Amino acid sequence: MSRSMLSLRVDWRASCSLVGTVVKWLAVAMVFPLALAVFYGEGVTTFVASMALAVAVGWSLEQLDDDPDLGAREGFLMVALTWLAVSIVGAAPYVIAGEGTVAHPVNALFETMSGFTTTGATVMKNIGFEDHSRALMMWRQQTQWLGGMGIVVLAVAILPELSVGGAQLMDAEAPGPGIQKLTPRIAETARALWKAYLGITALEMTLLFGLHLVGLAPNMTLYQAVAHGFTTMATGGFSPAARSIEAFSAAVQWLIVPFMVAAGTNFALFWHALNGEPEVFGEDNEFRFYVGVLGVFSGLVALLLFLGGTAESAVVGPIAGNLEKAARHAVFQVVSLVTTTGYASMDFNTWGAPAQYVLFVTLFIGGSAGSTGGAIKIVRWLVILKSLKRELFTTVHPEAVRPVRLGGRSLDERAVRGIYAFTLLYLVIFFVAALLVYLDAARTGMDLVALDAMSAVAATLGNVGPGFGMIGPMNNYLPFPASSKLFMVFLMWIGRLEILPVLVLLTPAYWQS
Repeated sequence: MSRSMLSLRVDWRASCSLVGTVVKWLAVAMVFPLALAVFYGEGVTTFVASMALAVAVGWSLEQLDDDPDLGAREGFLMVALTWLAVSIVGAAPYVIAGEGTVAHPVNALFETMSGFTTTGATVMKNIGFEDHSRALMMWRQQTQWLGGMGIVVLAVAILPELSVGGAQLMDAEAPGPGIQKLTPRIAETARALWKAYLGITALEMTLLFGLHLVGLAPNMTLYQAVAHGFTTMATGGFSPAARSIEAFSAAVQWLIVPFMVAAGTNFALFWHALNGEPEVFGEDNEFRFYVGVLGVFSGLVALLLFLGGTAESAVVGPIAGNLEKAARHAVFQVVSLVTTTGYASMDFNTWGAPAQYVLFVTLFIGGSAGSTGGAIKIVRWLVILKSLKRELFTTVHPEAVRPVRLGGRSLDERAVRGIYAFTLLYLVIFFVAALLVYLDAARTGMDLVALDAMSAVAATLGNVGPGFGMIGPMNNYLPFPASSKLFMVFLMWIGRLEILPVLVLLTPAYWQS
């Protein structure tokens, strides 16, 4: 056997062994829906069997290497395969339960990948307890919460075997251009991030249920409060209610907005604030730009809704001229899509074309680096704008040397080029993928317009969830052929891992010793 082939074999075994460790512990995450299944007396066998499967698959993979050595290449492979493996094994409850459209293996994989990657796209034809057990619906919510801060980040925080090499694992998985090391040990940093994530999630659950107790949210039961707490902070967007957040009161919609904003914020800022440095929010360039973007887009959409837009739908009618409704729906929907949460306070398919065009642009913005948001990310757009400003200045003053500065420090030119390269790659993949989805729909006789295909790709690649037209916020992805669904599973996977950690596995250089 050649040396390169031996290197390939060792890499594969080491990475898969660590993937098995994570998959095995996925059974622990199923304890909560199992408890609900016991409480409600429905679907107990589903989760017992799924837990057994997770342990069996995880243990089998662990046997491939009893002492895995985690190098740089193994780290990339381990992170990419972990997200794929947990999505496959996590689909087991849907298939075993045999309830509704997600009982089909392809649909189950789509729903679970959408869950763990916090995309929020669904193939459930009828969302609710009539067709699915409460335990299964809570598992659907929980997959998003687990994927929000990151499966591998959680594993680094609790599994000692991943603490060595944990920094490169977190860099490969982290949603943004790298992750800030907050403590001397990377495992402590992972635990700090998860503590902030858990604390804010618990606060939202408490406040949501509090609205119910004081009579401001009649249908926001404890179950619903927990379910929506899981998917808000994860920027996931799944809801047990068929009409998403439209099913709840205006008070609930206003309360969820600041938590979506928090979910799209770099969690390192919360860590600093809790350690006596609240001024970091005002000093952070990315956070100020993030809030500014939310404000500008929300104001523009609110104005369009208040004036009535160009839509002839009766649904839009009550918004026109009503300042509170226009502001609430505009702020909620802009924040939801910019942060890639994907909730809907109403069906924005009924809005006028100008407002919908503005919302389409938000599909590409994304949250902050180090947040649970997807898409291109605020920090990249900020650096691109700063570099364009620099180019305009140096065009007038060609002799000037003016570095791109962010947060008071100069950025390395390689980092700036890397951001341009990522953004260009993202947009190229978007256009090519949209064409492929459109052609696949035509091949199967599906009536799909180009804008719907583009929004479907933007929503899955950016981990946003809802799109426009036939995949609007009150619709689903079920009509797509199985081939398109599997392709969108791939898009959600690479989108959550920021493309490069997956695509690098396809290069010959990666496998060379």
